[in-house]
Amino acid sequence: MDFEQARFKMIEQQIRPWDVLDPTVLDLLSEVRREDFVPPALKSLAFADLDLPIGKGRHMLPPKIEARLLQELTVRSSDVVLEVGAGTGYMAALLASTAEFVVAIESDADLAAIAERNLAQAGFANVSVEVGDGSRGWAEQAPYDVIVISGALPELPREFLTQLKVGGRLVAIVGAAPAMEAILVTRTDEDAWSTVNLFETVVPLLNNVAPSRPFVF
Repeated sequence: MDFEQARFKMIEQQIRPWDVLDPTVLDLLSEVRREDFVPPALKSLAFADLDLPIGKGRHMLPPKIEARLLQELTVRSSDVVLEVGAGTGYMAALLASTAEFVVAIESDADLAAIAERNLAQAGFANVSVEVGDGSRGWAEQAPYDVIVISGALPELPREFLTQLKVGGRLVAIVGAAPAMEAILVTRTDEDAWSTVNLFETVVPLLNNVAPSRPFVF
């Protein structure tokens, strides 16, 4: 398989049509080898527009969603980033390409080991992969400039908001299928946050998070 041609098509046919036009983000998608972060048997699907299974009932988000969230965050070289739901490490690699440091939380120890290996082989030394439940953030190394939640949540726990620095940004996908919404939250003051709705989508729930129960009259 011609990975470079597949990567080019992913960017031109999936990413750009989703209004991802930031040259920094497009360059990262060209440089960070997504195929190195998927299970070996699925390398031919590394650039497909789907939730790619990575084992343990887990999935990588579609490339266009990863790219759009990354663009909305405008990660800076001085930023300390928290990613919850590291999976095999791809989103952490994209974040680490721009940020000062990334704390990547993965609840499954086997996946965390794979992420750590993938990131090391790709040359990223500014990522710490931690095993634990990040469904309410990761207070040990808070506060953060940026928080990325790589999986859906029925609602956003307040703990995430309080772990942002003032001026910090968070992206999450919240709600229940078929009506999930990607949001961008910015902490504007010690006790104030602003929220922007970005786009509708449906993605798998973050690990260790139960689906919300429907309201019964």
